[in-house]
Amino acid sequence: QLQVVESGGGSVQPGGSLRLSCVHPGFTPNYNTIAWFRQAPGKEREGLSCTNTQGALHYADSVKGRFTISRDNAKNTVYLQMNNLKPEDTAIYYCAGDAGIMSCVTSAIEGFSPGLYDYWGQGTQVTVSS
Repeated sequence: QLQVVESGGGSVQPGGSLRLSCVHPGFTPNYNTIAWFRQAPGKEREGLSCTNTQGALHYADSVKGRFTISRDNAKNTVYLQMNNLKPEDTAIYYCAGDAGIMSCVTSAIEGFSPGLYDYWGQGTQVTVSS
């Protein structure tokens, strides 16, 4: 069964860092784009960052400069390095995959849409508090 699996969440103090990992079955043919989303209680799912097999990278304004997405193709893993974490970053973080190689470009132009991504993990909790 095709799936993505997130890990790396936890509890940190404001200003701290975490690195999330997303293991996927392999970029092609079903995972040409990998994205990170998050959802806080009572809020809609928010897109954060994406990358595709052509090396495209995109970040939402809310995390630009603090979060970094990267890939280790040998390990079929996409990472989200999160620095200078704030209490408002508290949420469940999800990894999502899509077969469309243009999904990250579309996300950059039109904004992230959860409906654009077909494969989702179970999520990993990130809590930022003092």
